[in-house]
Amino acid sequence: MTLLEEVRKLLGSAVIDTHEHRGDATVLVEREAVHAALQALRDDPLLRFNLLIDLTAVDYLGREPRFEVVYHLASLDVEPGSSKFAPLRGRVRVKAGVPESDCRIASCVDLWAAANWMEREVWDLYGIAFDGHPELRRILLYEGFQGHPLRKDYPKERRQPLVGPRN
Repeated sequence: MTLLEEVRKLLGSAVIDTHEHRGDATVLVEREAVHAALQALRDDPLLRFNLLIDLTAVDYLGREPRFEVVYHLASLDVEPGSSKFAPLRGRVRVKAGVPESDCRIASCVDLWAAANWMEREVWDLYGIAFDGHPELRRILLYEGFQGHPLRKDYPKERRQPLVGPRN
């Protein structure tokens, strides 16, 4: 059985699509099921994707859903008694579509503490809210910054006041 076949079996109807390209496995899941899917991938004894490598977003302006939140997961586990990774382990990319009209998705900070800052970065730059995040606030830009600059419709000529500590 391949990695994506096992993922489809594990996640069932939450899976919208899967594909593999040049050795990279990708699974697209329903937004409403993303937290349960991530937890299942982390906790499944066969797969054990126990490391969140990255969490980001992509803006597909003109497409619906407009955004995708993308999670890169890896398994750090090896086969018992060996220094090799089990055949179904390694890495997987999980994607979930987020519509512009309801720009939110479940937080996974309770699954991986490292998601805290990654989710804040996505919120700051794309404006995607993470439900259940312990303290969702800007991380790269100052609180008074207007808009989310990695959105493709953010006007590049827009001027923002520079604010900071005064001497």
